Amino acid sequence: MNNADKPRCSWCNLDNPAYVAYHDEEWGVAVHNDNKLFEMLLLETFQAGLSWECVLNKREAFRKAFDGFDYNIIANYDENKLAELHNDKGIIRNRLKIKAAVTNAKVFIGIQQEHGSFDRYIWEFTDGKTIHETGCATSPLSDRISKELRRLGMKFVGSTIIYSYLQAIGIINSHEPTCWCAT
Repeated sequence: MNNADKPRCSWCNLDNPAYVAYHDEEWGVAVHNDNKLFEMLLLETFQAGLSWECVLNKREAFRKAFDGFDYNIIANYDENKLAELHNDKGIIRNRLKIKAAVTNAKVFIGIQQEHGSFDRYIWEFTDGKTIHETGCATSPLSDRISKELRRLGMKFVGSTIIYSYLQAIGIINSHEPTCWCAT
């Protein structure tokens, strides 16, 4: 079976090669690298109120604008950098989300310092196990993590965004039963 003939989740836009690649190679795959975990967190927070496909289509522009998603650099952005980001037509230019990226980078670093890594922290919520479920937009797990991240000071981390984040980093595998990626 060639790649085009593989059955995929119903949400996957087969006309968008980047979306198909994301579905096939990233979504639902366990991530344990803090840099990648932050990248996905930043992108998911910009998704709030928008489609993931919209954000994914701007991913490389985000990578360039946000210094390769380097949370150590982002945590130290000043007002000039925030203004530069707000004027960058390649990204989503929401002032509150841009400011949240800086705040979230600072909190992310604090979590790393307390837990040794963000990976250790986020995967502790499921004892390192992947949850398989479909058809949800939130769950008691995303509610709990959202509440904790907000308590720590993160922004744009409501339960729906966190549920999407958990899917993106493989803590939740939501591939539909008929999808070739379902396990």
